[in-house]
Amino acid sequence: MTSRLRNAVTNQEFLITAEVAPPKGSNPTRMLKVAQKLKNRVHAVNITDGSRAVLRMSSLAASVILLNNGIEPVCQVACRDRNVIGLQADLMGASALGITNILALTGDPVKAGDHKKAKAVFELESVRLLRLINKLNQGIDFNDKKLPDEPLNLFAGAAVDPQLKSWSGLQKRFERKIEAGAQFFQSQMITDFDKLDKFMAQIASVGNKPILAGIFLLKSAKNAQFINKYVPGVDIPQSTIDRLAQATDPLQEGIAIAAEQVKTAKTLCQGVHLMAVKKEELIPEILDLAGIEAIDD
Repeated sequence: MTSRLRNAVTNQEFLITAEVAPPKGSNPTRMLKVAQKLKNRVHAVNITDGSRAVLRMSSLAASVILLNNGIEPVCQVACRDRNVIGLQADLMGASALGITNILALTGDPVKAGDHKKAKAVFELESVRLLRLINKLNQGIDFNDKKLPDEPLNLFAGAAVDPQLKSWSGLQKRFERKIEAGAQFFQSQMITDFDKLDKFMAQIASVGNKPILAGIFLLKSAKNAQFINKYVPGVDIPQSTIDRLAQATDPLQEGIAIAAEQVKTAKTLCQGVHLMAVKKEELIPEILDLAGIEAIDD
């Protein structure tokens, strides 16, 4: 199967991905319904792997379901729940099943989620996971043994937060991920586009890898205040909160804000990653407002 995302990166197109959570149970109907609406609007649908350490269907299984329905996934892989045996086994399975886009993540801490007594693994973190993927793509396992049944064919991405307070720490971590084999970067939710601009000019330009700015659909002033309170590293400006509070239709105002942010991101970086928790069906409207056309097959 030809990867739409990988081809778009190669062709230096403006990249668009959107986040969808797997079902909490065995029925993927809702996930498929919203993913189908995104099919010709994004290069790939990003499937979370236990985001916020909350139990859901495995990202690999959910990605296979999407692929079987003609939708290209980005399969998130977090280090929290698997040792190196389990990680390698899942990555081999993903490659064999045609799931080639992998977002390598450390993973959220167990205590943040709904199974606080579960045992965290964290044998690797995201940089070491990227290195492992790179080795597997070369036909070598974690122990430097040759894979007898062919190398993998994975296209690995990584997360980045241009709004980190430690500029030197951000630069060092970004460069380590480039060295480890990251082919694209998906940012955390962007609220300060001046910092994104500075990051693109001073750090990302050296790596020559596409950066997708994280754009989050804010549904109301209360939603924005909740995110400010509970999501580390996020600082939604008071002006944005006031704008939502004063709107007669806060959700529609949130759509307008997200569309404006997509337009701004397009002038600064190579793509956007859209997050609209429980409102993913509104992503096409955001893209329409931002002037982003449908993607041809």
